[in-house]
Amino acid sequence: MKYRRLGGSGLKVSEISLGSWLTYGGYVERDNAVQAIETAYGLGVNFFDTANVYEKGAAETLLGKTLRGFPRESYVLATKVYGVMGDGPNDRGLSRKHITEQCHASLKRLGAEYVDIMYCHRYDPETPVEETLRTLDDLVRQGKVLYVGVSEWTAAQMTEALAVADRYLLDRIVVNQPVYNMFERYIEKEVIPLGERKGIGQVVFSPLAQGLLTGKYSSAHDIPAGSRASKLDWMRKGVTEEKIAKVQELGKIAAELDISAGNLALAWILRQPNVASALVGASRPEQVEENVKASGIELTEEVLSRISAIID
Repeated sequence: MKYRRLGGSGLKVSEISLGSWLTYGGYVERDNAVQAIETAYGLGVNFFDTANVYEKGAAETLLGKTLRGFPRESYVLATKVYGVMGDGPNDRGLSRKHITEQCHASLKRLGAEYVDIMYCHRYDPETPVEETLRTLDDLVRQGKVLYVGVSEWTAAQMTEALAVADRYLLDRIVVNQPVYNMFERYIEKEVIPLGERKGIGQVVFSPLAQGLLTGKYSSAHDIPAGSRASKLDWMRKGVTEEKIAKVQELGKIAAELDISAGNLALAWILRQPNVASALVGASRPEQVEENVKASGIELTEEVLSRISAIID
């Protein structure tokens, strides 16, 4: 496993990280989830991601309990705040009240004294950015959060946050968590250039397009039973014949390189220096074992050109 600096910080994270969205605490059996986490750690993954809203805290509970079997200093733990966690008007968003309460709730579920990264899960137009950043800065000063991040913020929103942080000498954003894969590339235009200039690293989710880029779908009309696309309508709509045809062409390139289609897709993402880590999900240990093989794979300009001819 290779490691990269997280943005402009001194924190180093594994190129492949393990997430818990749509997996842990939910439809994945507990034993499989625990084995996947333990397998990832054993293979050098030191970066684990969750959120308070994933299965209403169940993902945090399972991840925290499993990771407590390892030295706390040996891994990087990230969670998020913003989403709906109750029926009250203050049970969502990025207000001082909600962030503070949810930080404490997450730490309790995780069984941890601190989290390495606290992400603002989305931008909150109803809360001043200064209020959000001051609250996170307080948590950093208290030692409950070490680094501040955001997820799916636009370049303009991050620029605003950086300006506010610099104006009031508050802790700065060092990481953004956007969606990024061969079929979803919006961050290349503004987000990555901003990250390169301002020291904000990208930790990308859905790097395999929810499994589509692994080549497991042969037809949009023949979705494998038990797959995520078979259970989630919005995911099934993303599996199209056009995309499947492109994946099949990408699979030919992967075969020539003697790697899997999934590893080709992950290596393509990691070609970006501003990407600190590709965040994968795994419902079985074998999936982790396969995904970590992508760390360290370098694609030549000729291969990248062929990939571009397919996906562009």
